[in-house]
Amino acid sequence: MNPTAPRALLIEDEALPRQRLREGLALLWPQLQVVAEAEDGEQGLALALQHRPDIVFVDIRMPGLDGLQLAQRIKGLAHIVFVTAYDAHALAAFEQGAVDYLLKPLATERLAETVQRLQQRLQLPPAELARWLQQWQPPQMPAAPGPSAAVPLRWLQASQGDRLHLVMVADVSHFRSDNKYTCAVTREGEFLLRLSLRELLDQLDPEQFWQIHRAIVVNLAQVARVERRLGSMDVLLKDGQTRLPVSQSFQPRFKPM
Repeated sequence: MNPTAPRALLIEDEALPRQRLREGLALLWPQLQVVAEAEDGEQGLALALQHRPDIVFVDIRMPGLDGLQLAQRIKGLAHIVFVTAYDAHALAAFEQGAVDYLLKPLATERLAETVQRLQQRLQLPPAELARWLQQWQPPQMPAAPGPSAAVPLRWLQASQGDRLHLVMVADVSHFRSDNKYTCAVTREGEFLLRLSLRELLDQLDPEQFWQIHRAIVVNLAQVARVERRLGSMDVLLKDGQTRLPVSQSFQPRFKPM
């Protein structure tokens, strides 16, 4: 190994994204030495203190010690690149250059931009992330146990084709499950979210968004009326065209209406 080459640590609890990141870095930055890989935050923290890498790529959402907590522990030790499957509120902070980020699934073009930024930043000391980390509470992170309720999502980061968009949650008429992902439907079109309907539902305002089917969550503000016929039930939206089925298990929610 070249003792003067930059050194990196990869911390990601999923094997396939970690492999793709390793292979992408090898292709785009052959001089970079990946000195170690970790499957969770605790192992990553130990390896970071042991190897003292120049760069740490860390997944935000991990069981136990998550990416943000780990970043707080090693602040000032290395340049940190967060890896995230989904986060709307973090986008603006990331783009301001406080830290860099990568979205899963990883795109080669985006990784190339990150490599270029890191190559420039290696000439400078690692950024001080303490203040930024205190101010940023990602909405998708599980809420800590306690009486205080988590703040519901207000914005979503979603894709439409090969473009990323910020979508206001209130503008979404309904969410529809799409395999491991979720489709957000608005007047402007449909947008793909990189998380499951179950993960999304935990972050939405339960007073505004109701699950009416195993694959559908509806925005009550967009509901025009509910129709019952021969034991079935449908929700009709205010656009005058969209009709959504209500599963029997969710029909009792509409009985008083």
